[in-house]
Amino acid sequence: MRRLGGWLGASPSVLAPHLPRYRWVRLLTYLVVSWIALGVSLGGGEDIARGYRITLFQGLLAAAVQGVAVVVALWWPGRAWALSLAGAVVLALAVRPTLAEHPLPGPNWPWDTPEVLAHAVVLLLLALRLPLGRALAALAGTALATFLMQGVIGGQRYSGTGTVTVALCGLAVLVGTALRGRSEARTQLVQQETITAEERARRTLLEERSRIARELHDVVAHHMSVISIQAQVAPHLVENPSDELKENLAGIRQNAVEALTELRRVLGVLRSEIPVTPDDRYGLGEAGPGAAPDAPQPTLDRLGALIENTRATGLRIVTDIRGERGRPYPPGVELSAYRIVQEALSNVLRHAPGAAVRVEVTHYRDGLYLAVVNSRPQVPVQPSPGAGHGLLGMRERAAMLGGHVMTTRTGNGFAVTAFLPRDGAPGALPGSPTSTGEET
Repeated sequence: MRRLGGWLGASPSVLAPHLPRYRWVRLLTYLVVSWIALGVSLGGGEDIARGYRITLFQGLLAAAVQGVAVVVALWWPGRAWALSLAGAVVLALAVRPTLAEHPLPGPNWPWDTPEVLAHAVVLLLLALRLPLGRALAALAGTALATFLMQGVIGGQRYSGTGTVTVALCGLAVLVGTALRGRSEARTQLVQQETITAEERARRTLLEERSRIARELHDVVAHHMSVISIQAQVAPHLVENPSDELKENLAGIRQNAVEALTELRRVLGVLRSEIPVTPDDRYGLGEAGPGAAPDAPQPTLDRLGALIENTRATGLRIVTDIRGERGRPYPPGVELSAYRIVQEALSNVLRHAPGAAVRVEVTHYRDGLYLAVVNSRPQVPVQPSPGAGHGLLGMRERAAMLGGHVMTTRTGNGFAVTAFLPRDGAPGALPGSPTSTGEET
């Protein structure tokens, strides 16, 4: 019996629900259980002694075993079940020889009324604290012991209580299991809500890190590339530059290259594959109503300044603007168009210094077409492998708006083309521009 009680669970499972967290509810539970245990021990002892015609001391002792089992069930339900069942079996076997002396219909046997009540309470607490399988095993153990006592061993002149006992114990297990399932479902719901909140916070953090990485690469990498190229070209713009000037410019270029290397390393940490949320479809990173960025986001109107700044590095840039804008583009389209051209020019600076570049901007009725085409470099190119974040960023920006970016090698150079739908949604491929444009 002790081994079976240990298998059922000498201590509650870690998954078992605890008593309510409210102190007054726990206190009420302790008081009710203690009252039941006291009633079984005192009132039940006299009832057992009178029914089985044993001494009052023996009756109180048998009832005390059941009362102790009820209290122990609060902490060790498996042991309490074993104690209650063992006490009932021992008492039934002890009084069995005297059953022939009782007048008909005889006493309740093998379970007296106090024993039935105490055992049902023990099984209720066990079902509340232990998994369903162990609760059913305890109920089966009670049913088997009852069958062996009443159906196999038997006795004379008694009122059988086996069926009623098993039925009441089954009801107790059913109620305890239902309450336990309800408590577990509530706990799992709270845990799921907690996990969902943590996942939402993590997703927001990754999206913010991705936005920061994209902006750092687009803005800082471009300007550092410009600094590096200007420092490399500057000595050729001065007659007989001094060694000190050359050394300083070389140091500037070296620092710019090292800064780019460190920037790529940081971007490798910040980069995330988490897509933007539907509320931030343009990748502007608004924090919410009332939030304002520290500086205005670049738009197509600033392309001229960007191109002039890049021309200072020695690139020969020709711009070709066709069509008319018509109604304004959404902010996301303006920002993404600027960033795509900026990144394409940065790639030309890194991989094709001195090349001839053609920047095309064509306004269509359905969207905006961009092209940055460069020739082969005019000066030897120093290795600059990069990490591929620039092309990935361009594709991400276009994909957010339902557009696309294509990169192809031409006969003498490289071409980056992009199409962004006017409303930031998938549209048809461009047909013809809305009107003729200008070339500079």
